[in-house]
Amino acid sequence: MPNNAEEAEQFKAAGNKALQSGNLTAAIENYTKAIDADGTNHVYYSNRSAAYLKKGDGNNALEDALSTVAINPGFSKGYSRKGAALHSLKRYNDAISAYDEGLAKFPDDAALKKGLDQVKRDKDGPPRGAGMGGGGGGGLFGGMPGMANPFGDQLIQNIMLNPKTRHYLNDKEFMAKLQKLKQNPNSLTEMISDPRIMEVLGMAMGVDKDDDDEPVPAPKAAAKPSSSNGGSAETKKEEPQAPEKEVEEEEDLSQLTPAERKKKEGQKAAVKCKERGNALYKSKKFDEALAAYDEAIALDPTNMTFVNNKAAVYFTAKKYDECVEACVEAVKVGKASMAPFEDRAKAYTRCAKAYQKKGDLGKAIEMCKEAQLESYDKATERMMKNMELEKKKADALAYHDDEKAEEAKQRGNDHFRNKNW
Repeated sequence: MPNNAEEAEQFKAAGNKALQSGNLTAAIENYTKAIDADGTNHVYYSNRSAAYLKKGDGNNALEDALSTVAINPGFSKGYSRKGAALHSLKRYNDAISAYDEGLAKFPDDAALKKGLDQVKRDKDGPPRGAGMGGGGGGGLFGGMPGMANPFGDQLIQNIMLNPKTRHYLNDKEFMAKLQKLKQNPNSLTEMISDPRIMEVLGMAMGVDKDDDDEPVPAPKAAAKPSSSNGGSAETKKEEPQAPEKEVEEEEDLSQLTPAERKKKEGQKAAVKCKERGNALYKSKKFDEALAAYDEAIALDPTNMTFVNNKAAVYFTAKKYDECVEACVEAVKVGKASMAPFEDRAKAYTRCAKAYQKKGDLGKAIEMCKEAQLESYDKATERMMKNMELEKKKADALAYHDDEKAEEAKQRGNDHFRNKNW
């Protein structure tokens, strides 16, 4: 039986396929299922953010972009998603800030640079009219700032740089289709049967095909300095961590009291333990991951994230009783330390999923309500509605149970004999 991570990957693959074919509703549904199966993977939120943006739902796109960055601050595309969503909402200054935040960590990221240029152009210049997106704001790609036509010159450059796709440019028929899409992207519906067009559409949409961000920069590293071989890819993997260290070093610990300095150092050590636990969790070394999180908790018992991560391990390992206990403890720690409402809601939501797996839908719904009181979330609301429907069906089936029906009949007969109408 596949575990949650494998199940989530299957939903993600189905979502990618739907997104590439332009079926945005199906894409969003599949990415949502992937998140429900494994809510710790930032890529699922990133991909759903892209799908929402294509659909013109900037608010939900922004919500998922924020989740992407929160789960993995070292994922450059998270900042691109955030900037693009804010851009679509015409929150130009916020979008610029989002791109600047990403470029502070990834100064050479082409997508962030391009997004920033587009926002500034829209903010400072006249609004772009019907010339982009094949006329008007309607259609599959119309009406989305910064992403009106994904089939522009940048895509041709990307196709050329990709060894798997560059030979497509030698095909006159393919180039004619690409030119037509450049002039009118809504003509895509005529070309869905061409797998090459679907493949490059995926490139244009920036769909993440892997579990995490590490494989994404690897092809770029290999295309630039061929002599560096795999070493450049390793450097790329480490780049997201470097800025975080620099920020930490800017703190002037000399101004702290010995007790404050000890606390600060303990918090830093705890974060390192957590990162080690995350790596072990991804490798499915659950016992070692739990031990690493316990080390983090011992160093900084005020951070609910460490306890919440333990709950995630228990959930994936199908130890639902332990997961519930960890979620309850996480909320307790979070409330004591005034943790963000969103973090406390996340613990309640995971607790609800654990109760659902245990078959206790009543408690699962109760936990969803607690989560919504902490921080309202549309996905949690949908999940709760589904649980309520599931519980109604289960209650109806229980009512039709023969033994219970006989008990009810006997009670009715007793009331009749006693004239308790």
